Amino acid sequence: MNQLVSVIVPCRNERAYIEAFCASLFAQALPAGWTIEAVIADGQSDDGTAEWLAAHAGERLRVIDNPGRIVSTGLNRALQIARGQVIVRMDVHSVYAPDYVAECIAALQRSGADNVGGAWRAVGQGAMQRAICAVFQSRWISGGARSRLLDYEGEVDTVYLGAWPRASFERFGGFDENLVRNQDDEHNLRIKKGGGRVWQSARIRSSYSPRASLGALWRQYLQYGYWKPFVMRKHGQSASARHWLPAAYLLALLGGLLLLPWSAWPLAVLLGVYALLLGAGCLSLAGQGAAVLLRVPLVIPTYHLAYGLGSLLGWADVLRGAPAGRSRFARLTR
Repeated sequence: MNQLVSVIVPCRNERAYIEAFCASLFAQALPAGWTIEAVIADGQSDDGTAEWLAAHAGERLRVIDNPGRIVSTGLNRALQIARGQVIVRMDVHSVYAPDYVAECIAALQRSGADNVGGAWRAVGQGAMQRAICAVFQSRWISGGARSRLLDYEGEVDTVYLGAWPRASFERFGGFDENLVRNQDDEHNLRIKKGGGRVWQSARIRSSYSPRASLGALWRQYLQYGYWKPFVMRKHGQSASARHWLPAAYLLALLGGLLLLPWSAWPLAVLLGVYALLLGAGCLSLAGQGAAVLLRVPLVIPTYHLAYGLGSLLGWADVLRGAPAGRSRFARLTR
């Protein structure tokens, strides 16, 4: 009996990438007895993406409008018309191994988990993007997130992208449309709290192209930090230490600044400790080459300070009882 896997894809303004993505998607080597369909939710693109999709839509490539223009609304609209027994999420900007979908199906069958995915592997072009990749991939700098461990196989809190048996959505629901960022983390948290399992497989291989400039990286991680408190408010559950530390350090710096009229020592100690940690982080990436290493001292603080500031702004809105996030953090960045 033939089985169908549905690949759901949120996208907006991806004309430069959509053609190559679709070609690689339909070249996937599937297990015997499986066929594939793609459901692409286009967020009202205005760069030619919508026209290209309309011209190539058909039985295997199904296109739906996403007026919400954010990832969570796009995923949910795609889920509404997806027909597969297995649902696999893909993003246009990532590159996938030829057996990516097959390994997602195999991991679901092997683990019995409610969601499976691979490690989050970053690759880049040019010195700055490669520096951003090196910091992103470093477990020491990212706080020990298992999702950055390329060879890890086992249960995790969250995975990159994801693949689910249809029953997972029937049991745990779809994606929270109030979240512009972190909707995947929130969905995985919901699975775990509901007694389900999330599994990472080293055999599910893809690569992600991160932001290529410090400004774009700052805007992205400001949003990531901002939306995390909304996830924690929804579930009444604390984040791990790696989510608290950037905001806690910024608060400590503010305290040090306020104490300057009386003593400069607290601020000097805080800056000195961070400088030592920054130096250690740079040394851990010494094998990346001089061009990358020269940029790492700028990249590491960008990750930390943007996430920390975003978290503080998010907590300010959560604590004042804001029902939803600020509109300025609802605009996707690239």
